[in-house]
Amino acid sequence: MAERVFTLSQVAQHKSKKDCWFVINGRVLNVTKFLEEHPGGDEVLIESAGKDATKDFEVIGHSKAAQNLLRKYQVGVLQGYTFKDEDSKEVPSKESKKKEMNAFVIKNDGIPKYAAFVEFFVPLLVAGSFFCYRYLTRATQITY
Repeated sequence: MAERVFTLSQVAQHKSKKDCWFVINGRVLNVTKFLEEHPGGDEVLIESAGKDATKDFEVIGHSKAAQNLLRKYQVGVLQGYTFKDEDSKEVPSKESKKKEMNAFVIKNDGIPKYAAFVEFFVPLLVAGSFFCYRYLTRATQITY
């Protein structure tokens, strides 16, 4: 299977949100369609766009499913990179006895920053208004 070969300078031209490429383990990946799906957010991928992100990818400790996704987004290979045979790729994963860690990212869903202020002070304002109303409208006590 003939793979398309890219230089690092060619990959560096694709570093925007609309065209995001990078290199992991010699594979040139076009992750533009994956930006919104990435659990860590698109900012993490855009930060590595146009570069060799192998070290960043390995430091995070991605799951096997994430490692298998690399082939889905591969558009070619990096010029001058020599691939190890498939059997030797399995060895590092067997040697590594680290526990995988799952992470959940909570994305900001567009709630304005002043919402917490409103949620706290509006009930106080309503309660204060009620007590003022009660104080001003109470009947004067008539003593006989």
